[in-house]
Amino acid sequence: MKLEEFYHVAEQWLIINGSKLLIALIILLVGLKLIKILGGKMRNRMSRRKVHSSLQPFFLSLAITALYILLIILVMNILGYSLTIFSSILAGFTVAIGLALSGTFQNFAGGVLILLLKPFELDDNIVAQGQDGVVTSIQIFYTVLLTVDNKTIIIPNGKLFNEVIVNVTREGKRRLDFEVKLAYAADINKAKQVMLDVIKSTPNIIPDMPVRVGLVGLEIDSMRLTVNVWVEPANFLAVKIALMEKIVSDLAAAGVPFPKAG
Repeated sequence: MKLEEFYHVAEQWLIINGSKLLIALIILLVGLKLIKILGGKMRNRMSRRKVHSSLQPFFLSLAITALYILLIILVMNILGYSLTIFSSILAGFTVAIGLALSGTFQNFAGGVLILLLKPFELDDNIVAQGQDGVVTSIQIFYTVLLTVDNKTIIIPNGKLFNEVIVNVTREGKRRLDFEVKLAYAADINKAKQVMLDVIKSTPNIIPDMPVRVGLVGLEIDSMRLTVNVWVEPANFLAVKIALMEKIVSDLAAAGVPFPKAG
């Protein structure tokens, strides 16, 4: 093609498509500016609403990417390009990726819901998936627990959010229950008084909460007495050990008989 012919073709193309090209260029520039402004506003809004810091970059990136895609589609439509083939390829690609990463998406969705709904927070003691520990980290795909015997447990968020979660810490107090077996020859009132005296002298028991000591069961060779006290979750195990050891020691010192071993 000669240079004069090229100029003629270009001139004809500009005459026919120049207005559409100009409009598309203006919309592209204005759209890019608006997306930048909206991104800043979204970032400030999420900060004011105290959206979890782990979620802010994801939501911002997702929103901005979606706006860019919409802007490109709008500009291409103005220029007269069909997006039918592009849309079909994108849909097929999305389905394939979705099937390949279904487990990952479940963990991601579980992480987002945990961070938004907050069934537990950092430093909470929870029981989930058969594990009991303190939450040390909440990530998008998994949650990390530290057990009392210093084991690190990593639980995928998909499984974690779809099962029962027991938050031991949230209410700020926890009832400590255990039973003591005594022989039928034991004086129940004397045994109860000994146990109540031990409870009064044991530290870290919440004083304003109800205390219960009483007979809850009869067996062939023994009576079962229950002990119910309230403690802070962090003191649960320490109080349980101290209370049980002191009760057994003081009952024996007071001559309260225990059932004989079979």
